[in-house]
Parts: sequence; structure tokens; C-alpha cells
Amino acid sequence: MSYLDATRELYTSAAKTPDVGLCCTTTPIWQLPGLRIPRIMQQMNYGCGSTVHPRDLSNQPKILYVGVGGGMELLQFAYFSRQKAGVIGVDVVEEMLEASRKNFVEAEQENEWFKSEYVDLRMGDALDLPVESESIDVAAQNCLFNIFKQDDLRRALSEMYRVLKPHGRLVLSDPICNQHMPESLRNDDRLRALCLSGSLPLKEYIDLITSVGFGTVEIRAKRPYRILDPAHYDTTEQLYIESVEVCAIKDPMPADGPCVFTGKAAIYFGNESHFDDRAGHVLLANQPLAVCDKTAGALSALGRNDIFISESTYHYDGGGCC
Repeated sequence: MSYLDATRELYTSAAKTPDVGLCCTTTPIWQLPGLRIPRIMQQMNYGCGSTVHPRDLSNQPKILYVGVGGGMELLQFAYFSRQKAGVIGVDVVEEMLEASRKNFVEAEQENEWFKSEYVDLRMGDALDLPVESESIDVAAQNCLFNIFKQDDLRRALSEMYRVLKPHGRLVLSDPICNQHMPESLRNDDRLRALCLSGSLPLKEYIDLITSVGFGTVEIRAKRPYRILDPAHYDTTEQLYIESVEVCAIKDPMPADGPCVFTGKAAIYFGNESHFDDRAGHVLLANQPLAVCDKTAGALSALGRNDIFISESTYHYDGGGCC
């Protein structure tokens, strides 16, 4: 049995019998006016964060969500879209698609605004999406891509890049681990399917995203997730896993490399009203400016004693230098 077969088996079972402890999301469920999320959807929330960000969802975007779970995030996306087939949900497990269909019937009963036709459920594989090229404004996946081994992960990211319109957004939530993951754990198909042992270091994760062409990457959140300890897992050290929320934008790739925002800011505190680096960045006196890591490095290299560069907060919410 391959790791992909193990994943299908695990989530087929989770579709038939909700497994509340399968994933442990630390992100509160959205509380929005007129939105009621059925309890069954909450029980089948097999994610490690959230991919629903209102600032991505203005003007009734066409949305793709891969790995439907119980349909909770599909319902949240439909809240913003509210149009027939405005949200496409793709899953390789037929039982999960069927569970979502049933859950949407319940969602219709609890939400006057919602119609099941707002969501177009499709049988399909993240490695070969049944979606037209450049037809999607916002694509998303939650705690799925970390299951894939590196070649398959690059292929899944390339598929998302293909279906997005220019300047479209890919929103991801996945576990990461910056420590060395033992090969015995990486090769454990069940642990990989459980969204644990496939966790990559953040830099490697971001490098894979930019390698398929995304020119802008935003780290929106990073939170504690799980511990793999020697008493319960085949590891000689305690492994700390975090969940990360990322937005990758299909912007043109800059000549000097991608703009990756990890929550750094620059503050100019000199004697003038502003500082202009002559490279497109103007720092107003004592006004923090969010900067990508590339710009932070360039400003630091100037060697000035009146510009402060903060450490990465791993929380970026727009308004940056690029």
C-alpha cells in the first residue's frame, strides 16, 4: 500500500464516521452574521488552521477548495461568493464528497441564504485537477499538501498555479517542522496521512511554493500544533510541529527573486521626514512599514544606524513594501 492509498483509506473511514481528534485546529471557527455551521461540519473539520480570509474574497470570486472534508470551509467560502457553482470542491474520496452533500442539506436548513448549488463538488485528484486553466480567483487547501512527498507536492502546487488567474491567490494551511524528521517517521504512511511526519521546514516549504512560479508569498500565521515525543514515536528527540497559514500570489516573479513576507517591519527614526532607498521603498519617520525579507536584507545592508528592522513575527496582514 502506498502513502496515497493509506491516505484514501484513512479519510474514507473519517467520512463514514467523523473523527473529531483526527486534526487539531487552533483557529476559531468564523462567527459571521447569518452564518451557522452545522455541528457535523465542525466534527469533520480535518484542518490545522483556516484558509478563509475575508480580504481575499471580495467581488464574488471564483473559489477552488481541494480536499473537501465535511464541507465547513466550502460553506464559509460560499458565504462570500453566493452564486451558483461559485465554489468548486475537489476530493479524491467519493465517500467524503457524499458526506459533504448530506451536510450541505443540513446547512440549507440552518442558513436561509445558502443553497447547495453554490458549491460544485467534483471527484478529482490534487495532482490532476478537473479545473480549467486560469479560471480561479482564490484556491485553497487545508492540511492536505503536507501529506504529499516532495515530487507530488511540487506537482500539486503546479496544478494550483495552473488553474489560478493572473494575480490569483493560493491560500494554504499546513503543519511544518523545523527540526530533522527521522526517515522512519517520514516513511510511515499512516503518520504521513495523519498530517504529521510529512511536515517540512518552513524555508523548504516556501521554496517549493516559489519554485512553481508564485512571485509573492505571505506568512499570515504560525501556531503551535503537535508534539512527537520519544515515548510514543520513533524519534530520539522531541519534535515540535507548528501549523502555518500562507498565501501565495500568482504575481510575476521579480528579477531578483520572490517577495516573501514573514512579518518583518522597517522603522526609520532619523532626522528627516522620510527615507527613500531609491529602490521603490519610502520610509516615513517613525512609521513602521511591513517589508518582505528581501527588502529587509537590502535595508540592513545599507549599514545605517537610523533604520530598525524587526525580527520575523510570522504574521503578515497586507500593506507591505511590494
